[in-house]
Amino acid sequence: MRSQIRQNVVEILSFLGKAYGYAIYKVYKAVYPKVTLRSIYYHLRKGIQTGEFKVERIEKEKGDYSWGGEAEKIYYALGPQAKPTMDQKVKEYLDRMKRQV
Repeated sequence: MRSQIRQNVVEILSFLGKAYGYAIYKVYKAVYPKVTLRSIYYHLRKGIQTGEFKVERIEKEKGDYSWGGEAEKIYYALGPQAKPTMDQKVKEYLDRMKRQV
């Protein structure tokens, strides 16, 4: 059985192309029912195993974080097993965000 959360993440990445976990979480929270950040990260890792996602790249980012001076951002993209349905709710939200910038 496929996960609805993972399918929603597939929809988000189908429009973003690639993104790191927290950026995906922010879009998810705005468009879909409530989910935890931990759950998003779980489904990203699970989706790598199922082929729905792949790691695009890993970046180290310097900054003043509560845990130290560096953060690791793992960028995800769609894998060969992803089957996006092009959910228009995601497209409309991302279009609204682009207009506000």
